[in-house]
Amino acid sequence: MRTVELFLGFLGAIGVVGALNVSGAEGRNVEVPIVDGVQRVISTTPSNAVELDRRVGWLDPRIAGGSMIDFTTPRRGEPLNLILSGLSDSRILSDEGFKAYITAIGFAPECLGIHVGNLHRADLGDGNGAQIENFLGRQSYFNNPVYGSCIESLAGGHHFRGWKQAGTGAWFLGVSKELYIGKHHVIAPDGYNLGRNWFVERALQGGKTGAVQWTAKVEWNEDLLEPGRKGINHGIKQDGRVAVVTVMEVPH
Repeated sequence: MRTVELFLGFLGAIGVVGALNVSGAEGRNVEVPIVDGVQRVISTTPSNAVELDRRVGWLDPRIAGGSMIDFTTPRRGEPLNLILSGLSDSRILSDEGFKAYITAIGFAPECLGIHVGNLHRADLGDGNGAQIENFLGRQSYFNNPVYGSCIESLAGGHHFRGWKQAGTGAWFLGVSKELYIGKHHVIAPDGYNLGRNWFVERALQGGKTGAVQWTAKVEWNEDLLEPGRKGINHGIKQDGRVAVVTVMEVPH
């Protein structure tokens, strides 16, 4: 088993204060951050659970060889520009809970369950390698959870692909705004920033699933993505900001 010793704390919230080179069982040196004086061990073997300080809520994929850009083509991908933190209410981190939550804030699963477009892969550095997207959500026009995403498939709008990080429970999303079907759903100019910002706005406005009202807080991380168009699909610039969103129930 290959393990990497990590010093973790509130990644992105308080900043990296040092670094340490450690060797795994296979002798490969990995430079990892030292934050907040908290030491944890991360297993990069898929069959083993990832151990970490639950205060973190998410893990930088790059530490264990992952990437904050997905794999769309061999050379380009789309930025994972929003993280739904594992510190969020556990009810919205499950697959079904996540689906219910995004429906509450203006998205919906694909039109009638029919996938349109390429399947993307992403490596979240959790030992599972490059995985096909777990979920694709589209803007739900008129807040109609059945047919709203069908309109987006035709007219364009906001959409995202999502992957769940093993061990943290965090969802890493690549959010963007795309053009209508006549333009082959290419990303709109400034579409990566626009899509991310729209998701954040909706999350901050909150939503309701059943009797539970949700709210959110957002922190902005500028260290995970390099600004610009390098390695980005369609050659569209993005500002390098990643929104880290934590969702919680509105207190009664």
